[in-house]
Amino acid sequence: MRINCFQCQYFKVTWDQNRPRGCTAYGFKTKQLPSVVVKQSSGMECMKFVPKTQEGKR
Repeated sequence: MRINCFQCQYFKVTWDQNRPRGCTAYGFKTKQLPSVVVKQSSGMECMKFVPKTQEGKR
């Protein structure tokens, strides 16, 4: 299963034009999706993925 960072609560968009995407769980910014960097670095899928919750939904 491929991790979709846009659906993770730890994903953030940064003001850094060179590294516009970040992961608060791992504490880094990157040009690629953080899950791709984690996969390339460790050979494993991201283990910190937590789906975003939609506030106001019951």
